[in-house]
Amino acid sequence: MPFNPPIPESNPRKTASTGLNALMQAETAIQMGLLPPSAVAICWLIGAWADHAFHQHWIAVFGIVFGAVSGLVGVIQMVFAAERRSRLGKDSAGNSGTGSAKP
Repeated sequence: MPFNPPIPESNPRKTASTGLNALMQAETAIQMGLLPPSAVAICWLIGAWADHAFHQHWIAVFGIVFGAVSGLVGVIQMVFAAERRSRLGKDSAGNSGTGSAKP
């Protein structure tokens, strides 16, 4: 008699939210909040240094704009990654919570 694997459940079981999982979600939210201002500050400082080094006056403004755009792009990428993880039923560490070794 051939072996037929069981049909997977259409609604996979949700794992209970543990303290570690909640802490990891909070860490991701903190990263999303700190990424744009830190990107702006770092690019502004690099632009201010370049203004002084190259005797220009526009590079710092470009650094602020570039930092804002790159910080926003980084946050959008993090949001899409978190959404993808939640749709796959995985926690923020990438574990499915089923106990199996298969991804």
